[in-house]
Amino acid sequence: MGIYLSTPKTEKFSEDGENDRVRYGLSSMQGWRAAMEDAHAAYPDLDESTSFFGVYDGHGGKVVAKFCAKYLHQQVLKHEPYATGDIGASVHRAFFRMDEMMRGQRGWRELAILGDKIDKFTGMIEGLIWSPKGGEGIDQDDDWAIEEGPHSDFSGPTSGSTACVAILRNNQLVVANAGDSRCVISRKGQAYNLSRDHKPDLEAEKERILKAGGFIHAGRVNGSLNLSRAIGDMEFKQNKLLPAEKQTVSANPDINTVELCDDDDFLVLACDGIWRPSFLLFVREYLTDA
Repeated sequence: MGIYLSTPKTEKFSEDGENDRVRYGLSSMQGWRAAMEDAHAAYPDLDESTSFFGVYDGHGGKVVAKFCAKYLHQQVLKHEPYATGDIGASVHRAFFRMDEMMRGQRGWRELAILGDKIDKFTGMIEGLIWSPKGGEGIDQDDDWAIEEGPHSDFSGPTSGSTACVAILRNNQLVVANAGDSRCVISRKGQAYNLSRDHKPDLEAEKERILKAGGFIHAGRVNGSLNLSRAIGDMEFKQNKLLPAEKQTVSANPDINTVELCDDDDFLVLACDGIWRPSFLLFVREYLTDA
């Protein structure tokens, strides 16, 4: 049976919400996979003028997806460019910050808290379907102090997650993506991609992988991972001579900034399974003539 079930789990988790700027709906289904490894974050009121939505597709376990759902939006708020209106720079830094935060004793402990059973092979703790409670995790003041302990040399999880987030402020939409989850906008009834899948066979990705000392076999990084960018997957990020954005697998997101107009109907954020269905987050901005 491997990592697949003999029959799919078709129970769905769904949720919706709105404020005076946007309304959203989301849904997830485990399907044929042996475990549900996806997570999301939906904060229509990240602050008084900003909404945040994210989809995180885990692989090798769910804890990294859960970690991102809990902390990535917090880090967007914390970085100095956010206060000056440079959302793209802040979310770019937040993606890399996830890898930094998951290292060491504090990272190991937080990943353990987010799970509910220990994988005997990796020592990492995995969980069932999970999503942050509405409103939780926005106002936490946490400088992520270094902790001493038995896992102080923990280099980070071997599991990983994609991250595709959309941040709305006034008429500006910022989309950040690492991996193969996608964001699509409907404009005048036509679908337009706002993200690009990061696969090892893309020329720029292949060049980075090879320069970092990796290889590509059967379309997979080192014959293992079918993504070339992700948060986590620390076994692919161990070249101490290279910066984070040049590692074999990188958390470096593509950033796409779009000015919204009355022709824009809605956004769809989804992990690759919806484009085989697994997870869907639907966001609609209230139009001026609505």
